[in-house]
Amino acid sequence: MNQDIINKLKEISSDLEICTNENMSRHTTFRTGGPASLFLRPGSLDDLNKVICVLKESKVEYLILGNGSNLLVSDKGYNGAVISLTRLADIHLEDGNTIYAEGGAMNSFIASFARDNSLTGFEFAAGIPGTIGGAMIMNAGAYGGEMKLVTKEVRALNSEGELLSLSNEAMEFGYRTSALKGKGFVVVAVLLQLEQGDQELITGKMQELALKRKEKQPLEYPSAGSTFKRPEGYFAGKLIEDAGLRGYSVGGAYVSEKHCGFVINKGDATSLDIYRLIGDVQKKVYDTFGVKLEPEVIMLGDFE
Repeated sequence: MNQDIINKLKEISSDLEICTNENMSRHTTFRTGGPASLFLRPGSLDDLNKVICVLKESKVEYLILGNGSNLLVSDKGYNGAVISLTRLADIHLEDGNTIYAEGGAMNSFIASFARDNSLTGFEFAAGIPGTIGGAMIMNAGAYGGEMKLVTKEVRALNSEGELLSLSNEAMEFGYRTSALKGKGFVVVAVLLQLEQGDQELITGKMQELALKRKEKQPLEYPSAGSTFKRPEGYFAGKLIEDAGLRGYSVGGAYVSEKHCGFVINKGDATSLDIYRLIGDVQKKVYDTFGVKLEPEVIMLGDFE
């Protein structure tokens, strides 16, 4: 990366963390991926905005990173900047039933905070392996719950660096989508509207859902959760299983035998293994059933 760009970034703030050639296998739940040319961790919204401005002015491609739970980075790495929001993770009560959470806050941490404050409605998200920012963009959901049902307001930076406040209605939530998807907006904070509840019942519900996940999902292996979106009228895992792909592997990447909707890294998978396996699954399911599976996973970098 050009040293002049690095010098400009250093001028933003002494609090801004700057790394070069950072191995992305440390920052994705697949535990694969080569180095990013720049890896940046701002500690404030102001620094985040300034970082984005410098990168845009310098024509440096960049990616906003939460927990890396839906990201597959090429083994060759990424010739751009990754901006991690892990330091922008404040969670506090805005009022009695409203939680304020910064975009980098983990869903699991927010669920625990809600439980500790006897607030119910967010139990479904306790096991969603990502940040609230990413969850808003894709309207993440599980076990009958979704972000649409608990969101009061979303605060996001648009492509011009303006801070916008969007109501639940303005977010246009749909199945695994929202008004922000594909627009390059950065979710910096969210207001969640929950309800007063019994802490013991909330704890019990979270434990019940955690047990269900452990029984049905391959949590013992690195993965990106459900690898494919649910095709209309079908279940991705069922299609993959019925196509005879349970346990199918490419290198160290496997279709989970516990849940065929998950692609897992059994320990020595490369990103290319995972990429090729995803392609094989798509082809086999289409050839067998005529159904196109669309990955939930974002592919970053060159896989050719």
